[in-house]
Amino acid sequence: MQACSLLTSAMFTGLAMAQEAPPVQEKGPAPADAMLHAQAVHYPNPYRVMESGEVKAVLDRVLSYLDAVTPAELINKNTHAVMAMPAKADPEAVLKPGDFRLTSYEWGVTYAGMLAAGAATGDHRYTDYTVKRHQLLSDLARVYAPAVQADKQNAQAPIKGLLNPHALDDAGALCMSFLQAKNAGIKVDYGQLVGICGAFVTEKEYRLKDGTLARGGPDAEGRIRQRPLADTLWLDDMFMGIPTIALMGKATGNSKYYDDAARQVLQFSRRMFNPQLGIYMHGYVEGMRDHPEMHWARANGWALMAMVELLEVLPKNHKDYKAVEAQLRAHANGLAKFQDKDGLWHQLIDRPDSYLETSASAIYTYAIARAVNRGYLDKEMFGPMANLAWNAVAAKVNAKGEVEGVCVGTGMAFDPAFYYYRPVSTRAAHGYGPVLLAGAEIIAMNRKYKFGLNDSGLMYQGPR
Repeated sequence: MQACSLLTSAMFTGLAMAQEAPPVQEKGPAPADAMLHAQAVHYPNPYRVMESGEVKAVLDRVLSYLDAVTPAELINKNTHAVMAMPAKADPEAVLKPGDFRLTSYEWGVTYAGMLAAGAATGDHRYTDYTVKRHQLLSDLARVYAPAVQADKQNAQAPIKGLLNPHALDDAGALCMSFLQAKNAGIKVDYGQLVGICGAFVTEKEYRLKDGTLARGGPDAEGRIRQRPLADTLWLDDMFMGIPTIALMGKATGNSKYYDDAARQVLQFSRRMFNPQLGIYMHGYVEGMRDHPEMHWARANGWALMAMVELLEVLPKNHKDYKAVEAQLRAHANGLAKFQDKDGLWHQLIDRPDSYLETSASAIYTYAIARAVNRGYLDKEMFGPMANLAWNAVAAKVNAKGEVEGVCVGTGMAFDPAFYYYRPVSTRAAHGYGPVLLAGAEIIAMNRKYKFGLNDSGLMYQGPR
């Protein structure tokens, strides 16, 4: 056994040496082309691994910006005076407005990103950001949930959409962040929040006959919502539903949630994954014969992230574990074919004349780096790809801490113009959580594995 290990080590060493450019053996004056391969290359983004401190500096800018523009306070909606938490439901109380909403699905991702950044850097300010706002939401749920449940139509509450969800967007990503925080030992009472949001995702959201999460059907209160057509699948909903369903399995010990979460991956993929391209279409309408394929980047990110989050808690002996892992690998390999030369991906992945989009690229960076760290993907291939992507994403965080190049909120369509001309904005909340998650996971990956230049190329160089 020891001899085998030594042989393997020797082979690895020999391979590493073989990758180096051999020394020139000829004697005499050097020809003009002798050192052309060693010329300095002017990459638009750094072609190297960022040190942990450099990554944290990017994340720190994001944290400073978001902490300043997302106040965790109540105010009187008429006088705008700051209010303490009321003892009973007060219709005059509202959340103090900032640049972003504290109860959007994008902010569920941001809360998760802050927790990940805190764990990766050891800087409690990131964790505190999430704890402070989760505590506010928990306190508001305690005060306002009884009134909202008693009169869903007329009750007023600062977080009514969270306490009376009507779509996966209202509940899924936020519930994921609550359950992740609870698993991390955060001492906030998540009982009411998880009870309301978890029940909506797992029991009340509309589904197709085979149980696949869908839109364009009756909601929890029987109202028909065409979004945009009856029985429509949005690829986004893999993320809006699957992580919460899987985490409910971990929280309750009930295997039915694991079964449901894995089934969602496989049923979405059966309908929407293009195995030739290795990427997903954005929208699918049950019953249609033809499905125009718009391969929207951010939705593909949500799908990839959903699989990574599911595998984080799905028992390895689950009957569908290997199938989910295989689907993750197929998707990651497909995405690898479309990465732009400077590290990002395009708004429509397979259409290089569409613009480069930051939020999707950040999600891919996070999910691919996490998959490398967990052993789902080969570190030799995907580690350099993730580092290249992170360097490009980091360049999109400006000095103020805003994330540039992020597509605004987007529905689904069956024509390219819709996606090509979606605006980008630093106020598009979708970019902030993914950047935090990506930076945190890149720190973890480069702490675990060494990557560096070998014969001018960025390569895996062994474990740390």
